[in-house]
Amino acid sequence: MMTLKVCASLLLLFVVHSVWTRTVRQVYNELDPEHWSHYTFECPQECFCPPSFPNALYCDNKGLKEIPAIPARIWYLYLQNNLIETISEKPFVNATHLRWINLNKNKITNGGIESGVLSKLKRLLYLFLEDNELEEVPAPLPVGLEQLRLARNKISRIPEGVFSNLENLTMLDLHQNNLLDSALQSDTFQGLNSLMQLNIAKNSLKKMPLSIPANTLQLFLDNNSIEVIPENYFSAIPKVTFLRLNYNKLSDAGIPPNGFNVSSILDLQLSHNQLTKIPPINAHLEHLHLDHNRIKSVNGTQICPVSIAVAEDYGLYGNIPRLRYLRLDGNEIQPPIPLDIMICFQLLQAVVI
Repeated sequence: MMTLKVCASLLLLFVVHSVWTRTVRQVYNELDPEHWSHYTFECPQECFCPPSFPNALYCDNKGLKEIPAIPARIWYLYLQNNLIETISEKPFVNATHLRWINLNKNKITNGGIESGVLSKLKRLLYLFLEDNELEEVPAPLPVGLEQLRLARNKISRIPEGVFSNLENLTMLDLHQNNLLDSALQSDTFQGLNSLMQLNIAKNSLKKMPLSIPANTLQLFLDNNSIEVIPENYFSAIPKVTFLRLNYNKLSDAGIPPNGFNVSSILDLQLSHNQLTKIPPINAHLEHLHLDHNRIKSVNGTQICPVSIAVAEDYGLYGNIPRLRYLRLDGNEIQPPIPLDIMICFQLLQAVVI
């Protein structure tokens, strides 16, 4: 079971890593050491400038209360774990090549961000503002941004049109904020045509969010209070592969008959809900987490996405269900595992009861 968990984790990390590294690799490859000689190598006294990485500036964990002047050569700026309250234009006057800013774990508020300062960073691709004091998504943002991380703030409002020009954004992380359903309108995510991962876990949602971008691969909604999956909800996001709805309030009545019978979903997590039976699943599903619900029994014939007869004739049909991992612990199910489960899901490598 441990091996399978590791494999599943590696698969997820591979997808996330692909999103994470795509542009970083492109940016790094664009560096030309011959051009470094054109820059003076001044270094703010509060920071560290590694000689082997001259376009990076490390100012993290320095107790800084404001951002120092950023030299023109800098592409990667690390300012995490400080006491910074404001982002003003002055430190960035010469920093026209910035691609990456990490401002996690500071004390930045929306009022402390000078108007238009972020959008003037024309080449910025990665912006990390986790663990600050933001109450709304900052705006306007750089149009070329590829990752925006705003986890663990106090965000309860998303300004209208804040994402409308972010056509290159692949990852948006808003988890552990104060978002209510009213903050997510039908046009909130409009314009995010390249989005691959959306994380809205640990908020205060009672409904599935509206108008998720169609290219989304990973949708994380854990630790909300969602009770209902609307009919045909996932038809609007036909590429969704990883879906996490752990720690919500889903019951059998809140799931349409074929709500999760979606061919694109490979990893479905419904742990810590209020389900009393296994919802219909698709033959393409590979990992199913249903632990800590209220399920009392499992009938393999009923939950099998193909007929048992077809599953038994695996050698003839070659298209049996792909489920490899099934987690059912924390329910009221007693072993042994029903034989028809094993007949249907012949690729199962681990069942946890």
